[in-house]
Amino acid sequence: MENQEGTQQPHLVLAYKLFLLTHHDVQDIEKVRLKEEVLTAIKSDDMVPLYETLVAESLLEKDQSLLDSVRAKNEDELNKLDEKIADAEENLGESEVREAHLAKSLFYIRIGDKDKALEQDKVTEGKTVAVGQRMDLVFYTLQLGFFCMDFDLISKSIDKAKNLFEEGGDWERKNRLKVYEGLYCLSTRNFKKAADLFLDSISTFTTYELFPYDTFIFYTVLTSIISLDRVSLKQKVVDAPEILTVIGKIPHLSEFLNSLYDCQYKSFFSAFAGLTEQIKLDRYLHPHFRYYMREVRTVVYSQFLESYKSVTIEAMAKAFGVTVEFIDLELSRFIAAGKLHCKIDKVAGVLETNRPDAKNALYQATIKQGDFLLNRIQKLSRVIDL
Repeated sequence: MENQEGTQQPHLVLAYKLFLLTHHDVQDIEKVRLKEEVLTAIKSDDMVPLYETLVAESLLEKDQSLLDSVRAKNEDELNKLDEKIADAEENLGESEVREAHLAKSLFYIRIGDKDKALEQDKVTEGKTVAVGQRMDLVFYTLQLGFFCMDFDLISKSIDKAKNLFEEGGDWERKNRLKVYEGLYCLSTRNFKKAADLFLDSISTFTTYELFPYDTFIFYTVLTSIISLDRVSLKQKVVDAPEILTVIGKIPHLSEFLNSLYDCQYKSFFSAFAGLTEQIKLDRYLHPHFRYYMREVRTVVYSQFLESYKSVTIEAMAKAFGVTVEFIDLELSRFIAAGKLHCKIDKVAGVLETNRPDAKNALYQATIKQGDFLLNRIQKLSRVIDL
């Protein structure tokens, strides 16, 4: 489980390969290579629980001799760890006892046995006094949570880490936690909070165990585009030196961001099409693929329409490099869903914007809430009278 700075945690690399192995858009010949790499990783870390799961799901073929061999290695290593713990408890100090228990925790994490890893983590935590070391245990648990995509475990671990910071904690670990929480928010479709956390972490990023810095910038730009207003996007993303140094290395991302800000809508759609495969094949973004695609189109259509009180459908279609029929169908869906504030005059072939006034919107919301409150009071009074 220990990893050098600048390298992704091996189990999370493996988790990505397992995700691709089950993805219907990945070609069969690619899946053959992925199976070989997954099996190599399983053998390397003696991951019996994962191997048994993949065999049960028919993703790997069962090799009984391999299974027996790996089980024997696990039992042998576990015996040695237990002997080391016993020796530390009898002959050594508290620090050595804690290190022996930590080694057993990392063993269970390495082989992918989540339940036993969590049990051993509790034992290790009981032997740990320093807040920083207890925080490190939480980070190990978070990595296990992301490997298994156990969002309940991740959420509880983030809350636990925040409570530990109230007891004291260094800024380096606090900044790392922001990225972990940002990834959790990204994975659970809270893109606004994910963008805020990622942007706060750009200049202090050291969380290479989760993903490379390029991937971090990829997530930061994608979440920011659908979360920030135009001014904030310019200040925090378009002109951010940390982003500028990396964004060119990621296919289509620079054009995606800059063409949106520069209102080059045809180029934006071209870059958008190029990014769809990356988003679809991302382990954390894949479940939200359709939602993200809708949100991005809402942003770009809204930005275009803000410049006009009325505009022809043909002019908009030309600006985006698509057909009139496509724009007509797209806008009809977004208007019906309440995503765009405009109406289509089919006869004249014109779009008329009807952006709600902020004060009027607040007034309407107050009236609506007031009516709701009065209805509740009337129902309550009838119950009391009975």
